[in-house]
Amino acid sequence: MKKYAVVLAVVVLFVFVSVVSVFSNDIMWDDIGRGNLNLRTVLVNPDNPRNIYLGSSNAVLKSEDGGESWKTILFVKGSKRTVNFLLFGLKDKNSLYAATGGGLFYSSNQGRSWNKIFKGKNYLENECTALVVLPDSIYLGTRGGLFVSKDKGRSWHREAAQLGKEQISIIVYDLKEPNYIYVACLSGVFKSKDMGESWEKIFIDYTTEDSNGLEEGPEEEEEERIPNIRHLAIDQGLGYLYLAASKGVYKSQDKGLSWKLLPSYGLLHRDVKFLLLDYNSGLYAAGKSSIYEYRNERWQELSLRLAVEEIRFLCLDSQDNLYAACDKGLFKAGVKASHDDRKNSMTALYFKDEPGIEKVQQAAIRYNELQPEKIKEWRKQAEKKAWLPQVSIGVDRNTTDLWHWEGGSTTKADDDVLRRGRDSVDWDVNLSWDLGELIWNTDQTSIDVRSRLVVQLRDDVLDEVTKLYFERLRIKMEMDNLSIEDRKKRFEKELKLQEVTALLDGLTGGYFSQSLQ
Repeated sequence: MKKYAVVLAVVVLFVFVSVVSVFSNDIMWDDIGRGNLNLRTVLVNPDNPRNIYLGSSNAVLKSEDGGESWKTILFVKGSKRTVNFLLFGLKDKNSLYAATGGGLFYSSNQGRSWNKIFKGKNYLENECTALVVLPDSIYLGTRGGLFVSKDKGRSWHREAAQLGKEQISIIVYDLKEPNYIYVACLSGVFKSKDMGESWEKIFIDYTTEDSNGLEEGPEEEEEERIPNIRHLAIDQGLGYLYLAASKGVYKSQDKGLSWKLLPSYGLLHRDVKFLLLDYNSGLYAAGKSSIYEYRNERWQELSLRLAVEEIRFLCLDSQDNLYAACDKGLFKAGVKASHDDRKNSMTALYFKDEPGIEKVQQAAIRYNELQPEKIKEWRKQAEKKAWLPQVSIGVDRNTTDLWHWEGGSTTKADDDVLRRGRDSVDWDVNLSWDLGELIWNTDQTSIDVRSRLVVQLRDDVLDEVTKLYFERLRIKMEMDNLSIEDRKKRFEKELKLQEVTALLDGLTGGYFSQSLQ
């Protein structure tokens, strides 16, 4: 009995060590907030990543040693004291702006002294939420509208029309084409092509019905609509726009003229609250309590070891470290260095329990009758058709009205009887060949059309099967990396795993589940 117990303990220890070694490359989050909670925003100096600024519920904090220690450099007074956004000057990292619930503050000496350069007329205007600093102007978003200063904050004017009344959530602009400015607010997204001289609404926030329960009119149907806009980001290298909404992330490659919904593979919660782009066009998204990275048309969760309830802001430094300002503090993780190692080590553990991707693809092709041999067989049959003759059979019945007397012997019965002549049946068989079909068969045209359709359908099926196959592996890895206490995420991952498995069974006629070891 003791011998079996020892063997069992060795096996358990081996499995534990294997699992630990597999997940040792998983992203680890370091709490560098040092007890500072309820954080709203974070800003890292790109020239010196050890200089970090934090915005909390009532103050701006600064660390000069990479988060080892913090000091308060601005305490916001009043009832609305939240620091919503921090921003460096355009070219001077000594200049610092703090958009708060009590107005906009400015420091020219890295936060050692501050001046309030904007104060609204009411509590809505006083709540500063977004900021962009350009060479000739400053754009400030508040809960009471959009304000612009042309003299570095000494005077301000409110934007006219709708933007002067909207609650502004984010402002972005294109570094390569600074004339283009984009503003996201509660009712939609606005774009300016001329540095704010004029604005056009390119999207409207919507629900299925308006407040009166009436259907939308034709004017609203003409505008492209994105549901419940959350955040807006721009790729400064390519100029692409990314829009976070309640149903996923949208991408535009033509300055907002058209939008495409990004794939949601791996995105456990589609309601994305925040977007971040790195210098290599990598995309990060934050939900309420999850962080995802978008690579190769799928999302990879990075926050499995991040135990927080609300993620409010993301930031990257020049050394590819990701910072997350959360309700439980400031967390830091190196997201690039371990990316490839993590991917290779984690997938190796799971491939042995799954049917090979080639077998799954072949099962899907067979089930959907999309084999390439099917097209070849059609072509062979079309070639043989020219050697087969066209057969025609004709039948003709020849009747006569010739009547005659049946005469002869006077001693036999039925002599001297008037009789009708017999009918006759004529038939013929014709065989013909069209030898021109040996050179060109008209059926080849229809075969070519059907061939293209079959190839396109086969590519679509293989693409879907491949994505679902690897999505299932990723979900299994993420489930194993969850803590035991995180029951909610585990339940959601299990549901997602069953959903992906059912989709694979549907595409392969049940082959996938039957082949699981």
